[in-house]
Amino acid sequence: MRVFVAGAGGAIGRHLVPQLVAHGHEVVATTRGGARLDELRSLGAEPVEMDGLDAASVGEAVALAEPEIVIHEMTALSGSLDLRHFDDDFALTNELRTRGTDHLLAAAEAVGARRFVAQGYTGWTNARSGGAVKTEEDELDPSPPAAQRRSLEANRYLERAATTARLEGVVVRYGSLYGPDTSISGEYAELIRRRRLPVVGDGAGVWSFVHVDDACAATVLAVEHGGPGVYNVVDDEPATAAEWIPYLAECLGAPPPRHVAAWFARFVVGEVGVSMMTRIRGSSNAKARRELGWEPRWRSWREGFRDGLVDRAAA
Repeated sequence: MRVFVAGAGGAIGRHLVPQLVAHGHEVVATTRGGARLDELRSLGAEPVEMDGLDAASVGEAVALAEPEIVIHEMTALSGSLDLRHFDDDFALTNELRTRGTDHLLAAAEAVGARRFVAQGYTGWTNARSGGAVKTEEDELDPSPPAAQRRSLEANRYLERAATTARLEGVVVRYGSLYGPDTSISGEYAELIRRRRLPVVGDGAGVWSFVHVDDACAATVLAVEHGGPGVYNVVDDEPATAAEWIPYLAECLGAPPPRHVAAWFARFVVGEVGVSMMTRIRGSSNAKARRELGWEPRWRSWREGFRDGLVDRAAA
């Protein structure tokens, strides 16, 4: 099929394009420009420069591509994340998940695309009450920390827009990504090496991970088949912060992490940081396995971290 990947220069896109090409699809891949154009060409895609927040730019790019499938991977995340000002750091990504989604959906519908596949997220967006592991049927957090409210609403908007569109709308909610070009393998790993990522309080916050290559494999399956709707794309083993942080430190050959009280951490990383370490809930992948036929290569973060899939370049 002819597939249009918006935001192909990001952490997911650079790994997704080769998988789509390997499956025989004809890929048109967009980026905001620069060296990424040559990189995307080298991966087997037809590169296009596009501004996801400019309706005319999006409309023209999609119209020229005439795709059957449109994939939304547009984000604007780079560098370290300030948890105390979470929404401020996510402001441009939130625009891409709202206004950018509207532009891309309108363009996809205008050219008669059949399916729209959008990048979502699962993790801190889950309701922080009830069971430790949530499914796609469970509600998103009705009362997130104040500094995450705009970002959660942007995620809600994207999911609602994609799944109520006139074409087949699919949202693949990636868990916390690790592997090349990801924050867990880069920024988080460096913090752990420097003993600057402690276990906060009881460390009971539950995380769900997925390797970037497994996330892309699920996305390819969502392009090719499966019903419209929302799918959690995570590995088989949700883990508390008290479990995964020391284990990643061990895999990196780093000193064991410090332990700090929640009241103290709140002064440093704010309510968002404390919530992510003590209160968030994990996610189930049963629907993606059942309906997409997805089987993660790295079934557990334990295997993934242990076998060198984290970035050790700085070790």
